[in-house]
Amino acid sequence: MQSKQSIHGSWGSRWIFILAATGSAVGLGNIWKFPYITGENGGGAFVLVYLFCIMLVGIPIMMGEILVGRRARQSPINAVRETAAEAGLNRNWSLIGWLGVLAGYIIFSFYSVVAGWVLDYIAAMGTGQLVNIGSNEAGERFNSLLANPVQMLIWHTLFVLMVVGVVAGGVNKGLERATKIMMPALFVLLVVLLGYSVNSGGFQQGWDFLFGFNVEALTWDAVLVALGHAFFTLSLGMGAIMAYGSYMGKKDSIGATVLTIGVLDTLVALVAGLAIFPVVFANQMDPGAGPGLMFVTLPVAFGQMPGGQVFGFLFFLLVGVAAWTSAISLLEPATAWVVERFGLKRPVAALVLGAIIWLMGIASLLSFNYWAEIKLFGMGIFDLLDFTTASIMLPLSGLMIAFFSGWKLQQKITRDELALKSDLVYSAWLLVIRFVAPVAVLVIFIAKLYEKLA
Repeated sequence: MQSKQSIHGSWGSRWIFILAATGSAVGLGNIWKFPYITGENGGGAFVLVYLFCIMLVGIPIMMGEILVGRRARQSPINAVRETAAEAGLNRNWSLIGWLGVLAGYIIFSFYSVVAGWVLDYIAAMGTGQLVNIGSNEAGERFNSLLANPVQMLIWHTLFVLMVVGVVAGGVNKGLERATKIMMPALFVLLVVLLGYSVNSGGFQQGWDFLFGFNVEALTWDAVLVALGHAFFTLSLGMGAIMAYGSYMGKKDSIGATVLTIGVLDTLVALVAGLAIFPVVFANQMDPGAGPGLMFVTLPVAFGQMPGGQVFGFLFFLLVGVAAWTSAISLLEPATAWVVERFGLKRPVAALVLGAIIWLMGIASLLSFNYWAEIKLFGMGIFDLLDFTTASIMLPLSGLMIAFFSGWKLQQKITRDELALKSDLVYSAWLLVIRFVAPVAVLVIFIAKLYEKLA
C-alpha cells in the first residue's frame, strides 16, 4: 500500500514521537497517584505486577491505536472510518474515534481546572507564600482556593491559553517544538528533585516504601489497581495516541516505540515517587495520594526544609509541565478533526475548541463553590465528568479499539502496519489483543463501576 501523508505534518524523528507520546502519558496521575498506590500495594511486588499488566493491556492496545492512526494519517474519527473502509467494513466504526476524541475533550475541560491549581501553587511557591506554612494553614489555603471561583477562573483561563497556543502552531511548529523543550525540562527537573530528596534525610524510608518487596500487601484488589493504572496511564482510549500515531514515520517500528514509551512512563512515575516521598517521610508526614498530597502535604514538607522554597517551586513547575504536555494531547485530536472536516485554519480551530473547553471548565470549577449543591447521581459536576470519562468512556473506547484492530481489521493490514520482524511476536500480539486485553479492560470497566456505585 502506498504510504499516505498527513495534512497536519509529521514528527521530525521517532524520538520526537516517543517524547510527545510520553508527554501525553505522563500527567498528574503519575505524580500524585502511582507512587502512592505502589507503596500501599506491595512496593516492588506491585511494580512487577504492574509491568506485567502494561505488557498485557497497555502495550497491545497502544499498538492497535497507533497502527490505525498511522494507516490513515488522519484524526482518530476519520482514521477509523478510512481504515474500516479499506477493510470493507461499515464506516460507522468511526464511532470509536468519536468516543475517544469526545472523552479526551471532556477530560481537558476539568483537567484544566486542576492544572490551574498547579499554576497557582507555582506562583505561591515562587513568591515565598508557602515558606514555614503549617498543616492547618496549608489545608485552609487550598480550601480557600477552591472557594474562590475568580482566582480559579484566572488560572483555568491561563492554562487553556497555554494549551491552545501550542496546538495552534501545528505538528512541527507547535507540538514538536514544545516537546523538544518541555520533555527535556521535565527530565532535568526530575533529576534535580531526586538529588534533593537523596539528601532530605528520608530517602531510605521513601525507597523502602516504593520498592520494599511486600508480597502480603499484594491482594486481588492490588492487582485490579495495577490493571486499571496500566490502562489509564498510557493515555489510551482518548484519541491522543491515535492522533500522534498518524504523524509517525512509516519506517518507524511501532512495537519498539511503544515499549520505549511504556518504560519511560513507568520510570518517570517511580522517579517522581523517589523525589516526593523522602521529603514527606523526612517531615514525619502521611504519604497519602491525590490533591491532599500535592496541595497540602508537600507544601508543608517543602516549606519546613532548607532550600525548600526553591525545590518546592521546581516541583510544582515539574507538575505544571507534566499537566501541560498531557493537555496538549487531549486537544489535538479534536483540533485535527475540525481542520479536516470544516477546512478551518488550525489556529482558528484550536481557538474555537479552546473557547468551548474554557466554558465547560467554568462549570467544573463552580462545582467546588457556588454550584456545590448541584448533584446528579450523587456527584457534583467535576466528579460526574471524571466518573463518566474514566469509568465508562475510556474503558469502552479501549475495548472497541482492541476488538476493531484485533478482530475486524484483516491481518494483512495489521501485519503491514506493525511490520513486526517475527511471526511469533505478531501472533502473540494478536492473541493478546483479541483475548487477554479485552477481558482485562472489561474487568477494569466492571471494577470501576462497582467501586463508584457500591
